[in-house]
Amino acid sequence: MPKSQEKPRKKRRGSPASLHLELPATSANLGPAFDAAALALDLYIKIDARAAADFSIRATGRDPAICGAMENHLILTTYREVLEAQHAEIIPLSLRIKNDIPIGKGCGSSAAARLAGVALANHFGRLRWIDSQIIGEASRREHHPDNASACWMGGLTVARMSGPAEAVVVCMRPKGRWPLLLAVPEQPLSTDEARRVLPSLYPRADVVVNIQNSMLLLSAFTQGRPNLVSSALEDRIHQPYRSALCPLLPPLLELTGAPGVLGAALSGAGPSVIVFLDPGFSAKKTRKTVAVHLANSGLHAELLLTSVAPRGARR
Repeated sequence: MPKSQEKPRKKRRGSPASLHLELPATSANLGPAFDAAALALDLYIKIDARAAADFSIRATGRDPAICGAMENHLILTTYREVLEAQHAEIIPLSLRIKNDIPIGKGCGSSAAARLAGVALANHFGRLRWIDSQIIGEASRREHHPDNASACWMGGLTVARMSGPAEAVVVCMRPKGRWPLLLAVPEQPLSTDEARRVLPSLYPRADVVVNIQNSMLLLSAFTQGRPNLVSSALEDRIHQPYRSALCPLLPPLLELTGAPGVLGAALSGAGPSVIVFLDPGFSAKKTRKTVAVHLANSGLHAELLLTSVAPRGARR
């Protein structure tokens, strides 16, 4: 488009007030609910943003080198791109980031970063977007809405795309206590690599089993029935194909039914694994059991006790 025909960017008078964001980690897929459901976890990335003369970042917590690198920063890239698309002024920001979410390990770090960028653009660009627009824009960039919906809304979410940047989201608060253990390996795994190993076609029987188990798993959460989890977590769509890339999964699946362990599933595309703990047992003792089992299998992982975060992004 010639410069004379370009739409002028909207000019803003003054700068909006600073913004504080807290966005939770998420665990998507949950075994059979592939690309459809996710849980918000009680681990957060916290961001304080204010208008400044130039862009700057100060990062602490987990992976500070990644969180503080100015080049190709996912939060700031998303922020700029959203404002450019809306022909709004790009206000330089000073960010203070404290991160507790493992990056590149299936815990929703990219969804949280994209949501943060969209939320910053909405605030400092005065876009006045509602929740569905914020989730939809982040989901469009993620190519699926499960992580983004759980991160923004909290609890357990079921979501699907209904347009290029629109998501239909249902948010539920799981009934009862749902203690969780997140097993995080040292090495990350890219989502693209994890996607490449999946087949393009599946046997009907495998698809039916996944649909049945997804419904059972949803019932377990909404009715507070942990006894359903062990059988409901069986997946035939993605985990069998990703096991070779996620060595923590097979030994943790072996623990299903052991004292304190309801079951396990890949967290997102992996390589982390989320272990569903029996609320009637000591979570700390179960964590030790898991650590010993992994060590006996010649494996090591960071084991983070966590729970379902009832609230999503806090502003």
